Amino acid sequence: MKRRGNLYPQIIEFANLLSAARQAQRGKRFRDNVLDFNYHLETELINLQKELTNKTYQPGNYRTFHLTGLKSRLISAAPYRDRVVHHALCNIIVPIFESTFIQDSYANRVGFGTHRALKRFTHFARNSRYVLQCDIRKYFPSIDHIVLKELIRRKIKCTDTLWLIDTIIDNSNEQEPVIEYFPGDDLLTPVTRRRGLPIGNLTSQFFANIYLSGFDHFVKEQLKAKKYVRYVDDFALLSDDWQFLATARLAIENYLNQLRLQIHPIKSQLFATKIGATFLGFRIFPDRIRVRSSNLHLARRRLRRLQSDYARGIIDREKANQSIQSWFAHLEHGDTWRLRQQIFTSLEWLRE
Repeated sequence: MKRRGNLYPQIIEFANLLSAARQAQRGKRFRDNVLDFNYHLETELINLQKELTNKTYQPGNYRTFHLTGLKSRLISAAPYRDRVVHHALCNIIVPIFESTFIQDSYANRVGFGTHRALKRFTHFARNSRYVLQCDIRKYFPSIDHIVLKELIRRKIKCTDTLWLIDTIIDNSNEQEPVIEYFPGDDLLTPVTRRRGLPIGNLTSQFFANIYLSGFDHFVKEQLKAKKYVRYVDDFALLSDDWQFLATARLAIENYLNQLRLQIHPIKSQLFATKIGATFLGFRIFPDRIRVRSSNLHLARRRLRRLQSDYARGIIDREKANQSIQSWFAHLEHGDTWRLRQQIFTSLEWLRE
């Protein structure tokens, strides 16, 4: 496997840092920290470039909060200048790894995404008798730093770039504790190995794809799974052969042990597609696609909150409309015409 070197000059080039700053501010231009950074943009970027050149750069502290939904997640927001560095790094190294990813890995990739993944899964489900659906248990908190660094070094040999990558990984803040034992571990192994990546980082999302890229190839090339879809830590294999999927599950568990990962014992199941498979918030049946009940409940709750914020003047009509249109666009990927009509009739508070 060819390893790439001499990448660091491209990463710290001023033009790349400027491009990274523009990328990092998308959707956040009017936040105080972004406005302050942009007010002194040239000075900030020159200082950042000097720190990266001299290797005196050190990431700042994360701001953390819990995102509640179907399950609570710890989200970590890096300081804005660090997010600029993340974009600068990814601008250069993402193309190197992108060519190694399989076509049916859909998360955090330009031109892929949830709706394309849903379409692919639906096609597979409607042409298969059985599905093996798996969820990796506590994926981001479980990503092992040693394993991740070894995987990255298979494609990158630039010492300076590896220093920056290691600095970002090593600065990961403490995530949800995960105590799991794997073959060869002693009593203290789970507490001495550093694990976990902050979900909010661009680099974390990219590293998460690298971490499972070899697994994707294992499923496609060694298990010979013709129908396979993965979105972050949710993946599915589909087939008309029940025994093939049952055997594949055992092989998958063994492979993931090498990455110090485990599939969720309850959420990972093998069943007939005719009873309906849940994927990315939708329930896929042979003749229709429904919104998952729990997702619909959360969406209705958000709608009530949106209505309240609009009535109190916290958000304006344009902002409210943008949120609703975004949700409607998502619902259109299912058989939800009646549901959308019901929601529309409840939005009189937003119309003239």
